Amino acid sequence: MQPYKFLFVLLISISIFSCKTPTDVVYFQNSNNLEKIPAKNSFTPVFKVDDVLSILVSASDMDAARPFNLQGTSLPIAGDTATGAAPGNGAGEPTYLIDEDGNIDFPVLGKLKVSGLTRVQVKALIKEKLEIYIKDPIVNVRLKNFKITVIGEVNRPGSFTIPNERITIIEAIGLAGDLTITGKRGNIMVIRENEGVNTYHRVDLTSKSIFDSPAYYLAQNDVLYVEPNTAKVRSSEGNRNTVALVLSIITVVLSVVTLIVR
Repeated sequence: MQPYKFLFVLLISISIFSCKTPTDVVYFQNSNNLEKIPAKNSFTPVFKVDDVLSILVSASDMDAARPFNLQGTSLPIAGDTATGAAPGNGAGEPTYLIDEDGNIDFPVLGKLKVSGLTRVQVKALIKEKLEIYIKDPIVNVRLKNFKITVIGEVNRPGSFTIPNERITIIEAIGLAGDLTITGKRGNIMVIRENEGVNTYHRVDLTSKSIFDSPAYYLAQNDVLYVEPNTAKVRSSEGNRNTVALVLSIITVVLSVVTLIVR
């Protein structure tokens, strides 16, 4: 075979094997037009040790509510959203760290066990205890440190703080700028820690089965890892081999030059 023919065949072979097929990169491939998929899973975050909660107590009688907020917190009038401490905007909201026993130390009420409870359950717990002190108390509870981390073959890896305590794996990947073309879409790993135990979920973005995955809704502190595909791994190995070869050649040349000079 003549050299130019061999080179032509080689280039064609490389292009064929390096091209990615749609099945490697297209999301939700087995979805039908106008198909309705009932939501089989739901997610409500529960509070954990080391979570930071914002809890603001207010009432029509501001003086009655004041002792139940940390010192220095400005209280709004019930229903008033104009003040800096209005529920939900973060300004002036007292925060509480859940300790290693799952408790927070709440003014007047003392220690309250809140780990393992949802936001709604914590609101109900505090409101029930306040009703002997305040008429019609209003309790606002927010999780301040809900964050997820996305690493691996994405365009913008990093940690992201989630303000609304609810995010899907698709939204998280969107925050990270989507996967790179070399990301393995069929085998996303979600690492979830709960009470000191890590669990691992595998998610396939190319299938609509992702909507049934227990990892579709992410929990606070979840980590998403996107693996590189085989082509990326081989490319990296090839680059390392090339560098090693060049270094070997340089070493041999230097050795020869040294012998000649001697």
